[in-house]
Amino acid sequence: MCVSSAMALIYHDPVAERNGRGRPGRRAWRAGKGVLLAMAIAVFGYVAAGLTGGALAANGEWRQPDEGVTIYLEDNGIHTDLVLPKRAAGLDLSPLTPARDLADPRFAGYPWLAVGWGEAAFFLDTPNWSDLRLATVLHAGLGSDRTLVHVEHVPQPRPDAVNGTRRIVLRPEEYGRLVRFVAASIRPGGARHRGYDRYDAFYEASGHYDALRTCNAWTGSALRHAGVRVGRWTPFPITVLGWFPPPGGPPQLPAR
Repeated sequence: MCVSSAMALIYHDPVAERNGRGRPGRRAWRAGKGVLLAMAIAVFGYVAAGLTGGALAANGEWRQPDEGVTIYLEDNGIHTDLVLPKRAAGLDLSPLTPARDLADPRFAGYPWLAVGWGEAAFFLDTPNWSDLRLATVLHAGLGSDRTLVHVEHVPQPRPDAVNGTRRIVLRPEEYGRLVRFVAASIRPGGARHRGYDRYDAFYEASGHYDALRTCNAWTGSALRHAGVRVGRWTPFPITVLGWFPPPGGPPQLPAR
């Protein structure tokens, strides 16, 4: 028996016991509850701030033209991608993501690119959502300069309200600004990594990832830079897709 344990047996304070002092277990439980409460408040505040920022319109006067360059937004429930034509409005994205970067170069024959930005560990260490770890989430949320652009060579998507695919029409000058934003996100001369499958690849990116600058916030920033009406801060998929009506439905977020 250690000295401190012996002293505890010799000196017994019933008043301290009634008041909960001298019971480390109870104090630890109270401290743990306080930490959990603080975390719950922080998460609630973050979600509330994100939904509020996503409901406040940037480029509020913008409306889709009847004709122009068609792009798409895709959502897997957590992450959003921009799906862009490789060649449109006199611009060619093929040099950014050449066929040699793919495990199977034949997939470079597809005429569309699905592009997303995010934290490197999220991309490289979590090929499936079942691989996601709390440590990865915390590391990314606290901040990381290791970011990547993920590019998939894909056929033309179909708008689908169930699967979260939205069609957007841009004016040529808006599309040009969007393409320049995407191109600037890929670090010149940076590392390249093979993707999850035969038709995709990762590219070292510029930009800092944290709880404020998420993958979905990047998508919103790209659209705002193009001049598109979207939320001022878009940390969640709904804060991006909510500005664009699903097939046969009205917009999910009103302008403010």
